[in-house]
Amino acid sequence: MTTLADLTPNFRSVRLVLARDKDHPSGAREAGYDLLVPLDKDGHLIPEEWKSHQEVCRVRRFGPDENDRIGKLRRKPGGQWYFDYEEGTDDDEIGFRFADERFVIGEYVSVKNAGSEHTYQVARVEKP
Repeated sequence: MTTLADLTPNFRSVRLVLARDKDHPSGAREAGYDLLVPLDKDGHLIPEEWKSHQEVCRVRRFGPDENDRIGKLRRKPGGQWYFDYEEGTDDDEIGFRFADERFVIGEYVSVKNAGSEHTYQVARVEKP
């Protein structure tokens, strides 16, 4: 079993915070995701490292009016990334174009959950 001590130097702790939208005109720094993922020098996810370290590629969803949810970063055979909180697909959240996105401070990424898509800003990227 892989532990945090076994991570490659490419692993980063990433914080995503809810960006501005019609319900949150100033965004919401108290709502978002914390990820532990392997990134290349340009901030892209590294599928090969994810594959060999899947058990430690984690996600934590947080928000002001909800309990934190802990899950794993997963990848479908076609390459689509998603957050998996429990067995089955009812609670999966899809990372929109995560294969192309850059996880760099100030960039934006989208996550589809519960039938709606929300945009998040990369607020932090650091070594774990």
